[in-house]
Amino acid sequence: MSTGFDPAIAEWLRRRDADPTAADPTVEGVRRHSLAVNERSLALLPDPPVPFAEHAAVLDTASGPVPVLVVEPAPRPAASAVAFFHGGGWIAGDLRTHRQHMRRLAVEAGTAVIGVDYRLAPGHPFPAAFDDCLAATLHLAETRPGPLAVAGDSAGGQLAASVALACRDRGVELAGQLLVVPVTDVTGGYADPDVNALYPSRAERAEGHGLTMAGMRWFAELYRPPGRGDDRRVSPLRAADLSGVAPAAVHTAGFDPLRDEGDAYAAALSAAGVPVVHREWPTLNHGFFGLGGVSATAGRAARQAAADLRALLSAR
Repeated sequence: MSTGFDPAIAEWLRRRDADPTAADPTVEGVRRHSLAVNERSLALLPDPPVPFAEHAAVLDTASGPVPVLVVEPAPRPAASAVAFFHGGGWIAGDLRTHRQHMRRLAVEAGTAVIGVDYRLAPGHPFPAAFDDCLAATLHLAETRPGPLAVAGDSAGGQLAASVALACRDRGVELAGQLLVVPVTDVTGGYADPDVNALYPSRAERAEGHGLTMAGMRWFAELYRPPGRGDDRRVSPLRAADLSGVAPAAVHTAGFDPLRDEGDAYAAALSAAGVPVVHREWPTLNHGFFGLGGVSATAGRAARQAAADLRALLSAR
């Protein structure tokens, strides 16, 4: 099997970088660019999953109101639910950029998906995103019957992993956690050479495949986790104890600077006795979950992620 970078994604990235929205390096510019390129990738899907219904709502959580998007796969209420946290480096992304991610999971995993519109940095730095995601998950655990899982990609994968740890500590049982190309160790803000040396992909894939190390340093700086950033609410790999956390499906990509920290988290979960399915996609990049219409391999990987989520939910 070839382990070279997927040529269809390489061409997609060249066209993406030529988009006029790519020229604005400000936070608002990054947000506009994220929305523009996600709309383009959605338009390329030959047969996008179509849920039965979706509607905006506001969860009245114990910590205050949290806006969400509820995606229902079928006319009959789903027997399970997933709290979904979008990626975007804690500063960008929203329920529009990740709408098709949620639709895929809802339709292909046969579950209700509740996308959490958590507060973004820099206006709302750490731990605002974590607090919103945890509050929403605890509210769903109290109000929705049936199995409940958490899921997310990139920074959303970090939020899902950290929320799963918090749920374990509160005695809230989750059916599972789907972590797609997750951030797992923000210690040193991606600028500490000793920490970076623990994860060779940070140097090997520092640029040229979408997400860059320079971008990760900027995201971490704007999110502003305290101290060295080893708080498990942002660096789940730094948690002292991972035992007893929800079963996990972890997907990592070969051409991703975050590859090795994702691999390390899957290994650490397994070493702690947590059931883990770890899937490595050697030819794909960090953003593959939204590129099913760009690359056949990315489409297969995204479908597998949904299948893994279905398996986690059905095991409960």
